[in-house]
Amino acid sequence: MRPSRVRRRPLLRFEGWIAGMGTSSGTRIVLGHWPRSPFGPFSDVMLERADGERLLLAPTQETADFVGGTYTFDTVRVVPVEVGRAAGSWTVAAGPLDLRFTTGRRGLLGLLLRAVPGALARRPAWSALTDRFAGLLLPGVRTRGSTIGGRREWYGARDLRPIRAVTAAFEGTDLGALAPVEPPVRFGFSSVPRNPAVTRVTTTIALGPE
Repeated sequence: MRPSRVRRRPLLRFEGWIAGMGTSSGTRIVLGHWPRSPFGPFSDVMLERADGERLLLAPTQETADFVGGTYTFDTVRVVPVEVGRAAGSWTVAAGPLDLRFTTGRRGLLGLLLRAVPGALARRPAWSALTDRFAGLLLPGVRTRGSTIGGRREWYGARDLRPIRAVTAAFEGTDLGALAPVEPPVRFGFSSVPRNPAVTRVTTTIALGPE
């Protein structure tokens, strides 16, 4: 008999930005902005409220099903999600959430990440290597791990800028001033950095069984 072939997991790649920030009300917000993805350009928002509720805001049922099948949420809503960017200022309109934030100058880590070639950032082996150091530099952050549904995920960071100010309201209620992401968010195996930041990233997700 011929030896059976090992099936390779299909790989899906998402190119874009992840912004993570806390607010003084206790709500933590994670924006994923993906100009390039298997679903075309889209953005989604994950929120964890002070009471622990985890909420996903996604623009289509398809993206809601995929993101909701990768991370853990208590509530999923399909709502229009619009993102604007101009000169370090971001605006986000996502159903019940209105969000504005501004970024500052990149620090040393951002400068180092800017030097990472895109082709290297897309390689799972690179994310596996950087995983050893990510948690030391940014506690709570992982660059590889397992998601729900038996999926595997790798993050290849290529830039990092601090978030300096935020204005946010949920269902018309002000969420307060910018604050650290504390406690860490609990959507998946990794949190975003404790200090609010925008990370340019290539996310690779492997589907299906080994």
